[in-house]
Amino acid sequence: MAATTASQSALQKFINSPAGPKTIHFWAPAMKWALVIAGVGDLARPAERLSLAQNCSLVATGLIWTRYSMVIIPKNWPLFTVNLFVAGTGLMQVGRIMNYRMSDEYKQKQAEAAAVAPSS
Repeated sequence: MAATTASQSALQKFINSPAGPKTIHFWAPAMKWALVIAGVGDLARPAERLSLAQNCSLVATGLIWTRYSMVIIPKNWPLFTVNLFVAGTGLMQVGRIMNYRMSDEYKQKQAEAAAVAPSS
């Protein structure tokens, strides 16, 4: 086995590794980059149109899976990296939402909505 491993190219070693493209350890993180791309794309959206619950869940899942990727065997560095970015983009969006909700613009909209709402 050692001689076989030594004679393999870097590409062959990657393909045949325990976290290579023949396993879910490779494809799950690869597909999860779509969440990061969506989070970065949401930076262009106004904070008032973002969901606090959704972004908090992205932060939570990112942190949980970041930790999990380091306790499984083999350690899955691609999973660690993508989940760190998922948590990071989620935290950025949560910060934007909270900043908006503390703004005078948001408070004024809430006051107007309360004034318009019918009393029961």
